Amino acid sequence: MHIHTLGVRGKLASLHAHLQTLTPGVLVCITVAVTAQFLSDHYGAPAMLLALLLGIAVSFLSEDGKAVPGIKLSSRTVLRLGVALLGARVSFGLFSELGTAYIVLTVSAVLLTIGFGLVAAPWFGHKWRFALLTSGSVAICGASAALAISAILPRDERSDERLLFTVVGVTVLSTVAMIVYPIIATWLALDTGAAGVFIGGTVHDVAQVVGAGFSLSERTGETATLVKLMRVALLAPVVIVSAVLIRRFAEQPAGSERPPLLPAFVVGFVVLAGLASFQLLPAWLVDASASWSYWLLLTAISAVGMQTRLQQIVRVGGMAFAFIIAETAFLACVVVAGILLLGP
Repeated sequence: MHIHTLGVRGKLASLHAHLQTLTPGVLVCITVAVTAQFLSDHYGAPAMLLALLLGIAVSFLSEDGKAVPGIKLSSRTVLRLGVALLGARVSFGLFSELGTAYIVLTVSAVLLTIGFGLVAAPWFGHKWRFALLTSGSVAICGASAALAISAILPRDERSDERLLFTVVGVTVLSTVAMIVYPIIATWLALDTGAAGVFIGGTVHDVAQVVGAGFSLSERTGETATLVKLMRVALLAPVVIVSAVLIRRFAEQPAGSERPPLLPAFVVGFVVLAGLASFQLLPAWLVDASASWSYWLLLTAISAVGMQTRLQQIVRVGGMAFAFIIAETAFLACVVVAGILLLGP
């Protein structure tokens, strides 16, 4: 009994020491995330973009010192947990409200945009890793999708800069779309339902979808949010299929870790989505999961910023931004064409 007690105490002491090692870095990331949210609430800029920029501003903290282990944890484990909790927001029963035609349009637009990115990447001087990362982010759910997809890509010396550039690019374009797309919907004389499908099917980030949709009408906002959640639901199957194909066909960089066949965070996403679909999660837990997911992802973005140098963004090049713009424009054209084809 005495030996067993000593063993338990030893494990607890080891756990306590490990937590003490991680705490400084995690607290720094949380502080940056809270600061970014405060600035976003008061000045209207996207919180994700602010967290990224603030993280870059204090990137020296990730070079050496007590904060390094916690920052690394936040950029990997915390972001995976945040993506997993997104699943609680997805209830497949809600999608029946859209109708079969709009469901097919939304799924088709996501798949076609990813396909376009993979095919067009060589024209812009980039390879399949950057293509999958950017096209998946544009097609599905912006920064959240970028974080999820980056977790299954084989890592090399440029992985972090590609992720950082993608997050910055899709966040900036999503903010522009939040302002411009309602104007386009009005110019095209789309009714409230079609306008909601257009905005929900094209704007990258959830917050900007809500802002753009409800700026037109309550009905448009509700439809846009529903369509956006359907795109979020496609994150899990896209990541799973991509992970399988990467393991089967992609050449692994020397010294890189082989990505998992079925990442644990995707399993968590699917399980929570299934529970939410069968209404097995209480409403308070769904709301709490959405809030936790947002804050975990904001904290992870802060950590990603801290581990990146500003010159890395510049090194990716102007053609990379042109590539993301092309993918964004392609997605918008597919959705508008589908809406006009389906008619009222």
